[in-house]
Parts: sequence; structure tokens; C-alpha cells
Amino acid sequence: MKLRFVQKPARIELIPLVDIIFLLLVFFIYSMLSMAVYRGIPVTLPKAQTVEAAKERAVFITIDKTGQVFVDKTLIRQNELLGFLKREQTAFPEATAMISADGGVPYRVFVDVLDKVRLAGFKKVSMEAKLKKTPLP
Repeated sequence: MKLRFVQKPARIELIPLVDIIFLLLVFFIYSMLSMAVYRGIPVTLPKAQTVEAAKERAVFITIDKTGQVFVDKTLIRQNELLGFLKREQTAFPEATAMISADGGVPYRVFVDVLDKVRLAGFKKVSMEAKLKKTPLP
């Protein structure tokens, strides 16, 4: 008895490929959403129990432990800070001013920067802090 093998042309199944493409798409979307874009310089933040994450466009103002002020990683002198912040507020009127200060910064320096942020016209101002691990009393 002689067996005959009929050679069928190879087919590429599209349904499993579409499933894999959707899985990859979901993976990349979730990974991009989990990445936080931080444009400030690293400082040791104070801790607070009522910390929330900001979601909108922000201008990052950082005060390091020596009292130097940075806006989006750019060192700005105290006498130029108000003019620079006014230009930022004009360019992005709905932006939030996010102030990060090292825990050892004198209160006077922090209040001076906060005053200049308000004088520049920012309506939304946030102070950045780390979340405390201890529960509320």
C-alpha cells in the first residue's frame, strides 16, 4: 500500500499574533504610566502623613541643603528667581509650582521662595514630601 502525502501550503495564523500584540501593547502602556517624570534635583525630603501625588503639569522648584534654588535642574540666583518664574507662569498658566526643599533648609529661605512663587502668579502651589510609614494617631 502506497501512502500519498499531499503537501499543503504553510499558513500563518493571525489570531495568536494579534493576542501577542495586544499583550505587548498593554505591557508598554502600563510601564509608561508607572514611570514618574521628575525634573528636579535630588534632595532629602521631609516626611508627612498626608502626601498625595500631583498629576498635572508642574514647574519643579528645588531648594538644596545649602539654600541654592533650582528650577527644573537649572540653578537660578535669588535675584533672578521672580522674573524666571513669571516667564514660566506665562508659558504655562495652568501649571502647578512644585516646591521641594531639603529637610535642613532654613524656614526663611523656604518662605522667600514660596513668596516669589505666589508673586509670579502661580495659582496652584504644592510642597513635596515623603510619606511617613507610621499610622495616624
